[in-house]
Amino acid sequence: MRVLVSDKFPAEGLQVLEQAEGIELDYQPGLTTEQLLKAVAETDALIVRSGTLVTEEVFQAANKLKVVGRAGVGTGNLDLDAANRKGVVVMHTPFGSTTTTAEHTIAMVFALARQIPIASQSTKSGQWESDRFLGIEVAGKTIGVIGAGKIGQLVIERALALKMKPIVYDPYLTDDAVRLFGAEQVNFDKLLARSDFLTLHIPLNAETANILNSETLSRVKQGCHIINCATGGLIDEIALADAIRNGRVGGAAIDVFAKEPPEADNPLLSLDQVICTPHLRTSTRDAQINVTVQVANQVIDFLGKGIIVNAVNVPSISADLLGTLRPHIELAERLGSFQAQLYGKGLEEVHLEYAGTVTNHPTEPLTMAALKGILTPMIGSEVNYINATHLAKERRIRVTETRSQTSRGFSSMIRLTVVGAEGEHAICGAMFGENDYRIVRVNGCYVEASPHGHILVLFNEDHPGIIGFIGQVLGEAKINIAGMNLTRQSIDGQAVSLINIDSCIPDETLKKLRAHPHIVAANQIVL
Repeated sequence: MRVLVSDKFPAEGLQVLEQAEGIELDYQPGLTTEQLLKAVAETDALIVRSGTLVTEEVFQAANKLKVVGRAGVGTGNLDLDAANRKGVVVMHTPFGSTTTTAEHTIAMVFALARQIPIASQSTKSGQWESDRFLGIEVAGKTIGVIGAGKIGQLVIERALALKMKPIVYDPYLTDDAVRLFGAEQVNFDKLLARSDFLTLHIPLNAETANILNSETLSRVKQGCHIINCATGGLIDEIALADAIRNGRVGGAAIDVFAKEPPEADNPLLSLDQVICTPHLRTSTRDAQINVTVQVANQVIDFLGKGIIVNAVNVPSISADLLGTLRPHIELAERLGSFQAQLYGKGLEEVHLEYAGTVTNHPTEPLTMAALKGILTPMIGSEVNYINATHLAKERRIRVTETRSQTSRGFSSMIRLTVVGAEGEHAICGAMFGENDYRIVRVNGCYVEASPHGHILVLFNEDHPGIIGFIGQVLGEAKINIAGMNLTRQSIDGQAVSLINIDSCIPDETLKKLRAHPHIVAANQIVL
């Protein structure tokens, strides 16, 4: 089997491939697009890092390609839709660099506390300013952790060893789960008000974009130090610079920027109180060896034994069964994502009911897919079909399944119920054809909606004029409606609307919708 490695790899990762029986290594780092298209034509497996863009054109040119391995967590450089259409398995290595990222966060804490970079620069310039660089101890200080996933937990563990006091804001975790990490769960306002150091470990999505902005930064504890080793876009960088200049924020350590590399006029680059590093969170030799050795072994196991590990686009099942179950897998994942984006806070239980012809096949892959859909909005790209069950157990989410041969009204149906801080909520999805699936019920209300793209989910009192109001508000915002599904449980009862739209709804437009006296809730989700 021919394995093409198109990005720079350490010797340890290459050695695993060179010594594998039945593997022919083709190591060509730094290929141009034209060279890559030619090289993949007769390749069985492609291994990349972040430097290679694996586009639809690449997948189309790869006549024999069976698997793509990504050394690292992110898959933004891979066209997953094209991979699915081509039937190519895509794997990554979600946990190979978690320790390195947590350590870089703690290094940033120390660097901020003792002003190490600017003190070093001053000393090298011939100054001896020991009185100028008066630092603070980290022992006894409160560290606020936004997002207590795998990396957040490792940061908490290390902070406890330093005698710091960790507090957590993670609405997707129960208080009991956070206590097990040795931390205290608090709401967002309390986290801002109490944190001496504040570190982010969350994915970037509609909910978390610019979570630290001019308004929230105005509420942080005076002199708070902020660290971001997660992802760019979580902080309004101009607002952060302003908060540092006016003294509200004592300093910041930024490893990731909204645009990388940052523009020369980015205000954070000119402030002495800001430490900037060039996306170094996973840049240790140990982490690079870990992820490359892991992905090499995963690709070898797949080519030689058909074993799928850490796949991001398929669960671990045979190719024949995958062809049959793929629509059900997609439906289960989208139902999970729907529930997480609406009702994922403090999740305690997930219950899946399978009914009809879907029960003629193993349902474990569907449960994995549903859990992946639920956890991805909470944790980010480290979630895949294989580790989703483990991550749910880690978060103390109880998962149960039931199966029934008969399904009322549909040949094949999946019902997904979640129980958490916002109560119990159920959603049903059903097959309408070989590859056509739809949402058919939301909290007991019958609908028929396509679970794709941007969806506005409205709960409102059943009063005349609501539909006209919605259309008017969306029209004023130039939001095009692609499909509208309306239903109610009874006359003058509560109604549910699932409205497919062509683009994201601005916050101001959502505020207008929510301000209507008969609209109970208005949320947008992306599937």
